[in-house]
Amino acid sequence: MRLLKVLVVLILAAVIGLAGYAYFGDMQPVRSEVRSPIGAAPTAQAPAAPATEAEPE
Repeated sequence: MRLLKVLVVLILAAVIGLAGYAYFGDMQPVRSEVRSPIGAAPTAQAPAAPATEAEPE
């Protein structure tokens, strides 16, 4: 019974930690501009390097 209580507390702590990370964590999406001509088939290109905060946009 004691082991079950420890397991429940650990699971509860993991759920609270996951919710805290989702709420307070750095969840910013990486933005990049994609251009392709209308009517042209998409080409396989390497994704552009994401802009850092130091670089002006």
